[in-house]
Amino acid sequence: MPDQATEAAPVPDERSYRLPKTVTPERYELSLAPDLAAFTYSGEEHVSLSITEATSQILINVVDLDIQSAALSNASGASLTGTVTMIPEEERASIALSGEAAPGAWTLDLRFSGILNDKLHGFYRSTYTDANGEQQVIATTQMEAVDARRAFPCWDEPEMKAVFSVTLVVDEGLMAVSNGQQISETPLGNGKKAVKFADTIKMSTYLVALIVGKLEATEPVDVDGTPLRIIFVPGKRHLADFALEAGAFSLRFFAGYYGIPYPGDKLDMIALPDFASGAMENLGAITYRETALLADTSIAARADLERVADVVAHEIAHMWFGDLVTMKWWNGIWLNEAFATFMEMLAVDAFRPEWQRWNTFGISRAAAMLTDALRTTRPIEFTVRRPEECESMFDILTYEKGAGVLRMLEQYLGPSEFQRGIASYLKQHEYANAETTDLWDAIEEATGEPSRKIMDSWIFQGGFPLLSVERTADGNAVTIRQRRFRYLASDDDTSVRWQVPVMLRAKTAGGVETRKLLLDGESATVNFGSPVEWVVANERGSGFFRVRYDAALLRALTAGVQTNLNAVERFNVVNDTWASVLAGQTRVPDFLGLARLFQDETDRNVWVALIGGLEFLHRMLPPPDRPKAEAFIRELIGPAVERLGWERQPGESDLIAQLRGTLIGTLGTTGEDAPTQARARDLHAAYVRDRSSVDPDLVPAAMGITAHTGDASDYEQFVSRYKSAATPQEEQRYLFNLGSFRDRRLLQHTLEMAMTPEVRTQNAPFLIGSLMTNLDGGDLAWQFIKSHWDAMIQRFPDNTHVRMLAGITSLSTPELAPDIQEFFKTHHVKQGQKTLDQHLERLQINLAFRQRESAKLVGYF
Repeated sequence: MPDQATEAAPVPDERSYRLPKTVTPERYELSLAPDLAAFTYSGEEHVSLSITEATSQILINVVDLDIQSAALSNASGASLTGTVTMIPEEERASIALSGEAAPGAWTLDLRFSGILNDKLHGFYRSTYTDANGEQQVIATTQMEAVDARRAFPCWDEPEMKAVFSVTLVVDEGLMAVSNGQQISETPLGNGKKAVKFADTIKMSTYLVALIVGKLEATEPVDVDGTPLRIIFVPGKRHLADFALEAGAFSLRFFAGYYGIPYPGDKLDMIALPDFASGAMENLGAITYRETALLADTSIAARADLERVADVVAHEIAHMWFGDLVTMKWWNGIWLNEAFATFMEMLAVDAFRPEWQRWNTFGISRAAAMLTDALRTTRPIEFTVRRPEECESMFDILTYEKGAGVLRMLEQYLGPSEFQRGIASYLKQHEYANAETTDLWDAIEEATGEPSRKIMDSWIFQGGFPLLSVERTADGNAVTIRQRRFRYLASDDDTSVRWQVPVMLRAKTAGGVETRKLLLDGESATVNFGSPVEWVVANERGSGFFRVRYDAALLRALTAGVQTNLNAVERFNVVNDTWASVLAGQTRVPDFLGLARLFQDETDRNVWVALIGGLEFLHRMLPPPDRPKAEAFIRELIGPAVERLGWERQPGESDLIAQLRGTLIGTLGTTGEDAPTQARARDLHAAYVRDRSSVDPDLVPAAMGITAHTGDASDYEQFVSRYKSAATPQEEQRYLFNLGSFRDRRLLQHTLEMAMTPEVRTQNAPFLIGSLMTNLDGGDLAWQFIKSHWDAMIQRFPDNTHVRMLAGITSLSTPELAPDIQEFFKTHHVKQGQKTLDQHLERLQINLAFRQRESAKLVGYF
């Protein structure tokens, strides 16, 4: 069966989605006047154009807007009127001119109006309830990928860069924010004011930001000449300090790393109550979900702060890589996002070294490998024709695999050499556009290494290799072979090759040695010159591949697992073994035996890998047999919890505190440990009385266990506290734990609640999706999705539909799996069809595992 990404597809006519380059914008003077009560706005724009060929027609991108007038003029006094014809199916309008416009500089004048929609794209509305109980409206924007055309008529292609001069006409008492600094505020005498902003750098339309509402801001912090603020709804100032700290650090870090000053004149970071994604890198005015920007450091869990630091660093990294230098077309969007993900890790690792951020990235990389081992995977970069096709790139392969292969390259080449290449690339292409290959060329020039040859094999073909490692007959060398790793084998797996940068560390008679190898064929042998006791074939764990050692090497390596391997390498051993179990290449008892070697493990990421496999096996057992798996989990985790205790110790690291919460949470849910459940419920009760009385890293476990063991009164308490939460993170925890109760009547109520205004549309799809993973109510959630499909498609933001459906992979029963497959033969998602196909394949993999192992699984425990 061929990869879906390689199957032939009809090629659309480029003229139906690419605008002619004979008319290009140089500068937009854009004025918008939103009416927050009526959910409408009016606008006018004056676009300075360069016309290179005489024309009597101008094509421009427009969706869901009403253009009242159009006219073209130049400095010589020539003036042409325009007749506008909308072309909805092509998301553009044709402006027929009253005469021919000669080549040269012209100005296009447009008047238009639109609606502040509730779909969280284009120019849309977000709402919140103020301290007086009144609903307030914010007008805000989300333009990526091609929704600027929903906000104002424009040349909505990344290569059509222009300068933007923005004026917002708003009610007195409202704050207005855009990409540039505010340069004037003029009262208009009718309860309105005109707020004008400085010109931006030359940038793409998808980076334009327009925000209006009753908002507040921190005092600006000067970061080497750049004023930095956090903007939020009133009453949340106390949640902004950590983001300010992370933002100031990131601005300085990236200016130093790139060797280029920040390209904007100020930086605002705006927390919005309604936002479909995590954040958006609008130059100078980054927009965020509240959970990704605001946090109370006195009660925040470590994971909460890490998320804020991650997202802040990711978006600020984009100010250079994405905003200053932009891809020419949407096939290059992966590089924007992959590089920003890579840079967020680099920055946060420098910001909080004690968090060991590159270690925790192992979990994200493993999640990408889970998808990339499917037949329905795709290359990181693929041909994008119509712009909407690029929506399929906003997935785990772009962000996590992309970042993973960049990290692999950086570690192979050396961090300083890699950095020189990045700085050179940005300097060569600043204020302009570039292709992926331009980056590899810059890195090759800086390092002398064949970066393009290496990276082409990772970027333009899907999947990754399994490296098989075995000692040679004389014991002095190891032979490494590559073969594509897949959960469902295919005939072409042996013919695919990668340029694999392999970092090796071996224990030999002469001591511990390191080697570097570029595996560009089927196999290679590395001779150490003396007997090899053990070898690590993915030293430091940065390689985007799996490793399978021969039995003798694996025994030697794991005999001293805590001393022979660092934390990332231990994680990889566990994760690679579990992937092999899922693929039917390793026996379940071998994984369980490996798990027992890690009872003294102190790294949370390793435990997460172990727990993930154990929870999967628990799910696969029939309900009467699950107590055997629960007993195994208690036997494995119980001593670790006893060793750590329930209270933070003096001098203890945040990572150990987080590990404690992870282990207790598993022990009290999947492990069904009654004493743990009782104590966790007491902890939650104490938290309800006084939030500061409980270690923040135990709060998620206490909430999860309370919901898992809860009744109707607990449920009502969770609903109440969701509605009155003190922080965005607390609100999310109470909301999503409504999907963790086991009473089916309560779960049905949660599903129905998700379709009401009680749950924001940015959250509802994820709540429903999480409910499909509930052992006691997953089938309820699936039936609810089937019966409410049309309403969900209409109500929820387009990019959340496929994310909601990730939960179907848990429904791998002989009854539900065929029903799910059949349903999606006739029901499709608006965005992310490739991702849905991946969900469906994972469902089949899980079903195959159940059919292969279910009869003997209980005997393994």
